[in-house]
Amino acid sequence: MRTIIWYIGFVVTLLGNIPRLWKVNTLKKQGKMEEAEAYIHHVTSKWALGNVKRSGARVEVFGLENLPEKEPVVYISNHQSNFDIAILMSYIDRPKGFIAKVETLKIPLVRTWMRHIHCVFMDRSTLKGSAGAIVEGIKFLKEGHSLVIFPEGTRSKGDKMGSFKEASFKLATKPKVPIIPITIDGTYKLMEQNNNRIKPANVKLTIHPPLSTAHLTKEELQELPSKVYELIASKLPASQTNLSKSL
Repeated sequence: MRTIIWYIGFVVTLLGNIPRLWKVNTLKKQGKMEEAEAYIHHVTSKWALGNVKRSGARVEVFGLENLPEKEPVVYISNHQSNFDIAILMSYIDRPKGFIAKVETLKIPLVRTWMRHIHCVFMDRSTLKGSAGAIVEGIKFLKEGHSLVIFPEGTRSKGDKMGSFKEASFKLATKPKVPIIPITIDGTYKLMEQNNNRIKPANVKLTIHPPLSTAHLTKEELQELPSKVYELIASKLPASQTNLSKSL
């Protein structure tokens, strides 16, 4: 029953936000870009939080003091569940887009809001598609927009992380913006563990201190994926050792 109620709520609230899209478009046409960005963040965060609450998730957040005030950053997180994006949208109160799979473009209205928050749609089926998404993401970062990337590339559906794709780190190292590692623990229990039925679960979100990428040596750049992997893994219950430096 919770699963049915959740999906009904997802659709109804998504449709209910259509008038807010009109307001966003009006603000942008009037050149009120800062006001539009703040409004977009408010609407999308509130909508995401509603989706999280209906799932029955009980979320604990650690490390809020590590969040930046205004500077653009790349949030690098492990990826356990379809709920990860909603959790990050609602519990990290900073505007940010996501490096998202290109398939999300098939979802009406969702894709519109995702474009408004400066998401990048990545086609992982080709090297060109992946590289193009990183280039577009770097452009957004240079314009002052923060981004989230899941370097595993897909959901682990459990508490053991998959390997990291090293090329993901170029998103931060090329424009030399800070990295904020994030550990998500428990979101797979909301859905993936239950044969895609939604059930309440405890979730822990840990925001690690930022890592500068501005003046790294060649050796430090090479070690960065391993360092971030180990930081994220340190807040998971299972020991993580499977680091792969694949593209």
